[in-house]
Amino acid sequence: MVFLKGQIRKALSGFYYIYTDGETYQTRARGNFRNRNITPLVGDEVMFESDNRTDGYLLEVYPRQNELVRPPVANVDQGVIVMSMVEPNFSYNLLDRFLVTLEDKRIDPIIYLTKVDLLTETEQAHLAEIKKIYEAIGYPVIAATKENDEQAIHALEQYFPESLTVFMGQSGAGKSTLLNKISPELQLATNEISESLGRGKHTTRHVELLPLYDGLVADTPGFSSIDFLEMETTELPKQFPEFVEASASCKFRECMHRKEPGCEVKQRVEAGTIAQTRYDNYLQFLLEIENRRPIYKKK
Repeated sequence: MVFLKGQIRKALSGFYYIYTDGETYQTRARGNFRNRNITPLVGDEVMFESDNRTDGYLLEVYPRQNELVRPPVANVDQGVIVMSMVEPNFSYNLLDRFLVTLEDKRIDPIIYLTKVDLLTETEQAHLAEIKKIYEAIGYPVIAATKENDEQAIHALEQYFPESLTVFMGQSGAGKSTLLNKISPELQLATNEISESLGRGKHTTRHVELLPLYDGLVADTPGFSSIDFLEMETTELPKQFPEFVEASASCKFRECMHRKEPGCEVKQRVEAGTIAQTRYDNYLQFLLEIENRRPIYKKK
């Protein structure tokens, strides 16, 4: 048996497809993963043994830099957040939820705005405001103007090399459509579950990493709504980069930027250098975390 290192690119029906040196090996998990509470994920760096390409054994999962639940992928470098400007309408609240979640997992966000061509002239000002707020924080914002905006897609493709990218965003914002445009061979089901299947029937979607523009892209769009089930209140302010920067000048070291005197974050919100929408969403998320029912882990 030869021991090899590789990366899981696909997991399906108990098989793990591991890529190494231009070859893909079909493996099963051996060993005590279940006892050790480890579920191998797509994106994991692993060790496996194999003397042919169809029946190897997965032996060891190396430590992860992060993991997502929906889609189940490990070692993600960046997340493209697809947000629609109209139908569905743009939501600062939802965008900030995505950003906080990605920041918490140390995943670099890229904001991709769709349906920009449907905006009226007055609404164009709203778009400029969104770009101004998020670019000031340091997030890339790409606005797709026409339905098939080559320029926007080209701008996005620049981020793919050497990275594992996942897509996520608002339901109906066009995540699958965008993925199909970037890589026509994906042919994702644009309407997640078609009417013909009837409601309630579950289509199993496995995740696969596809090589694209010298990087890897998860072929399944991720979550479209987010609740903060794992985050503690003290962690939340650390997921707002502009708060982190300002908090160096707060009077108290563990300032929660709510009622404390001498809070630099609140001063910057009043001065307009931190966006009011970001601050309001922060306060709402804080309340949600505080009011969350405790989760009892199964023994």
